[in-house]
Formats: sequence, structure tokens, C-alpha cells
Amino acid sequence: MKHFTSVTQLGDLKDAFAAAKYVKEHPFADKALGENKTLLLVFFNNSLRTRLSTQKAGLNLGMNVIVLDVNQGAWKLETERGVIMDGDKSEHLLEAIPVMGCYCDLIGVRSFARFESKKDDYEEVILNQFIQYSGKPVFSMEAATRHPLQTFADMITIEEHKKTAKPKVVMTWAPHPKALPQAVPNSFAEGLNMTDYEFVIANPEGYDLAPEFVGKAKVTHNQDEALEGADFVYAKNWSAYEGDNYGKVLNQDRNWTVSKEKMALTNNAYFMHCLPVRRNMIVTDEVIEAPTSLVIPEAANRVVSAQTVIKKLLQDNY
Repeated sequence: MKHFTSVTQLGDLKDAFAAAKYVKEHPFADKALGENKTLLLVFFNNSLRTRLSTQKAGLNLGMNVIVLDVNQGAWKLETERGVIMDGDKSEHLLEAIPVMGCYCDLIGVRSFARFESKKDDYEEVILNQFIQYSGKPVFSMEAATRHPLQTFADMITIEEHKKTAKPKVVMTWAPHPKALPQAVPNSFAEGLNMTDYEFVIANPEGYDLAPEFVGKAKVTHNQDEALEGADFVYAKNWSAYEGDNYGKVLNQDRNWTVSKEKMALTNNAYFMHCLPVRRNMIVTDEVIEAPTSLVIPEAANRVVSAQTVIKKLLQDNY
């Protein structure tokens, strides 16, 4: 594996889960892999779990870790070609990226969808510039269209808690006051389509995801129907994808909030969310605080997913 931008690059899931299990049980067993290696984490957007978990993963592997917040303490970066740089941006990303590559052995990049151009977002312009110009292995810490480290952690969590070989997993849209990217739901759908689980996506009209991510999932606009018999409920908001509505909020219907009444439709399902979560918008207090809530174990597995991927990148490239 040269770069990591999608859960599909994990390969055989049985092997990937076994590798994650080993990392979880032996977090410091591979410190020699990262000795005298430097991990650079570049953040264009805010982070809590991704920043902390990926730093810890690198340290567990014996790496030196540098964190760069592009919006604080760095020059403002221009990302477009052909621009006359007479404004407030002092450095172009096409110079900054190869310079960053000089200072490290592995680069993680976090850059959200901007909603300025669906084409640019879905072509992953910034992430692919790092891959093209850094000269180093690059992994995504959430890009415009995917969040593969989150999805791998989600899949590990489901694997650890499933009570049947082929559980029913429902990803349901839930209301949010702001326009959020499709990266997490896209990536979760991509990952679940790699399994043989029963996978259902529930969202209101106008919120269907890109077909290449929906894949073989059943899509319904009836949340109650979707939740019936579910073993896992993954709640997440996303903005519209289709047509001229790309990046827009079309609906804030609180009837889609995951409540105790909604969870009563399930097979005593576990509740999941990537966090941060808007309480009593996405999910009610009583659901997220219930014994069946997996949001904390899910977040803890972010270290495991990141460490498993970084370990693989070190093994394959050095």
C-alpha cells in the first residue's frame, strides 16, 4: 500500500480485522518500525479525535510526530493554479507540499469538502496534490469525499460487538443546523459494501448519496421502516449531493432525530456516531447515554485504525 485514501485499500477484511486486533492487543510491539521516522499531520480543518488518535498511533509506533495546523501558525496557502497571488495568501500549496515532504517520512492530510465546486471536491484536488507532489506516502485523515480511518474504526467496532454473523446495519440521516460534507456517510457506505451484512441507508428525499458510494445498499426514505430489526444504528447528517443542491441544507425535520422511540423499533440495536454530535438534533440524550451506545468504544478504536494503517504504510514503503 503506497497511499491510503479509501477503506477499499485495506484488502481482505478478515486480514485487516486480524491486523487491527493484533495492534489493539500489542500497541507497542512495532516501535522499531517507526524509529527515526517522522510523521507529519497536516490539518486544513478542525479535529479532536483524528488529531489525538493519529498522534498517539504514530507515537505507539515509535515515530516522531509533527502537527501542522494550516490555519494557525502557517502562511495562508493558495491552492489554485494560475492565480495572481496579490491577495492575503503568501505561499502556494505546490511549493509548500514538496517542502513538507523534505521534513518527514509519512504525511496525513485532513481537508474537507469546500462546497464551492462539486467537481473539485469529488476529484479530491488537495489530497491528490499531496500524493502527486510530496514524494512521500500519504494517508487521508478525512478528505472531501471519504473518511477512511473513521470507517475502519467503525467496522472494527461492529466486528467486536456483533451478535450474529450478518447483522443488519442501518445508516440514518439525522438533522443538523449546518451543511456537512458527505465524507463520513460515503466512506461508511463504501466500507459496509465490502461486508456481507444487511446494509440499509435511510434519508429524506433529496439526500441520496452518490451512486458509486451507495453501491448495493438498500436505500429508503422511510426511517421507521429502515430501523425495524436493526442490530446497529449509525446516525449521521450530510448535506445534499445531487444537482444544484450540492452542499445545501434542504431539511431539518426533527422527526429524523434518533430517539428512544426510534430505537424501540430495532433489535435492541447498538447506537453509533463518529462524533462530534449535536445532542437532541442528531440523537437524544437518553440514546447516546444508554448502555447500547458505542460512541466511546468507537472513538477509542480510532487509535487502532490509524495505527494499523500507518504500520502497513511503514512496512510497505520502508
